[in-house]
Amino acid sequence: MSSTGTGWAQLRQQARSLETHTETLFHTYSQFSSVPNIPAKPSEDERQTEAKIQELLEKRETLIAQLSRLLDSEAQLTASALKQNNLARHREVLQEHRKELSRLKSQIQDARNRANLLSNVRSDIDAYHSNNPEAAEADYMLDERARIDNSHNMADSVLSQAYAVNESFGLQRETLASINRRITGAAAQVPGLNSLIGRISAKKRRDGIIFGSFIAFCFLMFLYFM
Repeated sequence: MSSTGTGWAQLRQQARSLETHTETLFHTYSQFSSVPNIPAKPSEDERQTEAKIQELLEKRETLIAQLSRLLDSEAQLTASALKQNNLARHREVLQEHRKELSRLKSQIQDARNRANLLSNVRSDIDAYHSNNPEAAEADYMLDERARIDNSHNMADSVLSQAYAVNESFGLQRETLASINRRITGAAAQVPGLNSLIGRISAKKRRDGIIFGSFIAFCFLMFLYFM
């Protein structure tokens, strides 16, 4: 009984260690689907990692078979429910890891197929341009026209904003002028308003400077995009 218990514990420890190692390799293997410029065929590292995972799965299957035989050799009464649950769990994890390997292989292959498709499309476009220089020149002119149109659209947007700001400043000037007239009329009657009028005039001049600076900036941006 003691030797049987020792053998069971050792085999379970090996099984758990191999499960942990398998999960570590899964993390490494999953990164092959996200590498930039994935190669058209599996790299040496990718093949070795997949082979190591396959080897671990086979070793774990052998260990599970040994655990099963060891459990079957025990008397029915001494074969605890805990050992049976442990064995069932090892089988479940092995099955999950087999599915995970299949999923990762499909994911890597899908990424490789997409990369190959894009590469073939680029090659076809380059070959078409090489064999049809007139078409290549026409495409270039269309691209340049699109860039110019985008520049014009940006300039129009900047100018529209400038006009909107100008209109807003105009309304503010009218409001300030109306207020200024009212205050000027009352300044002679109420002491201390002269200093207030001076501050309002200073704000008006500052608004004019800000508006002039903004218009100059918009004009420079328009020249830049032209």
